[in-house]
Amino acid sequence: MTLSLLLSMALFAFAASFSPGPVNLLSVSNGARFGISKGLSFVTGATLGFILLFLLIGFGLHHLLSALPLLTQILQWLGIAFLLYLSYQLFSDHGDLSEQAGRKAPGFITGVLMQWLNPKAWLASLSGIAAYIPEANSSQLLIFAGLYLPICWLSLSAWLWAGIALRHYLQSPAKMRLLNKSLAVLLAASCLLLVL
Repeated sequence: MTLSLLLSMALFAFAASFSPGPVNLLSVSNGARFGISKGLSFVTGATLGFILLFLLIGFGLHHLLSALPLLTQILQWLGIAFLLYLSYQLFSDHGDLSEQAGRKAPGFITGVLMQWLNPKAWLASLSGIAAYIPEANSSQLLIFAGLYLPICWLSLSAWLWAGIALRHYLQSPAKMRLLNKSLAVLLAASCLLLVL
């Protein structure tokens, strides 16, 4: 594997991980609402969930999905339903940071599930594997996943830190509600874009 191919894979992983999407938006929200420790649990779950999905697709799940296109549609609609549920949760949040301590933050398992139900994660996995290792060679797949792991974690962590930075400016419930409603609308809009 050449250095230029590794660099190209890393740039693809960065673009796919850092570009706005449902997991990134929830990372911002977690940072603003719950802080670093709870946010990192979600980020770690989302990262490991993505890597597991990436490896399973690379090791053959893409053959099953191409043979059963209905399964792909079912997964897409389940993902959209889950993202709309999370959007509703964000939209209906009261925005009072003092109340957030008693609320359960989306954690590790939510992060894993979000990636498995996130159409962006499926598309990033399928397109990355098809573009860079179409023969899905095991050692190349593991190298690609090894590149993706820290890049994905750091990208999602950057979105989390953006939320933490915003927290200082969002001390009033009205400002937090505005952020939550904005993120909820963006999350719902990302679902709409998936169906168009």
